[in-house]
Amino acid sequence: MLSRLSEHRCELLDGGDRACGELLLVLAARVRTLAPGAHIRLVATDPAAAIDLPFWCHLTGHSYLGSGLHDDDRPYYDVRIAARARATQPDRPWRLQQPPGSPTPHEQEGHQ
Repeated sequence: MLSRLSEHRCELLDGGDRACGELLLVLAARVRTLAPGAHIRLVATDPAAAIDLPFWCHLTGHSYLGSGLHDDDRPYYDVRIAARARATQPDRPWRLQQPPGSPTPHEQEGHQ
């Protein structure tokens, strides 16, 4: 669904009452389908989203544009897709993907 926002088109993603881990799974999957510069408005009621989404944007390189209240008084969070975002693990979007052949954090500690 598309929505108008400050003269820019944005994609509305309704996260409903999903917990933040699940929200990030849904958001990351949608982000992978959009072009750089695209704008997503994620509507979510999980109170942790106010902390987790700005952090996820910082982690990945996407731009956190802010938050507000949607027409139905549920919180929303605006994100702009970065051209050179850092890839995350598909099943754990709160963790960055490791480049092929690089040691895992566990291996780096000498616990091979």
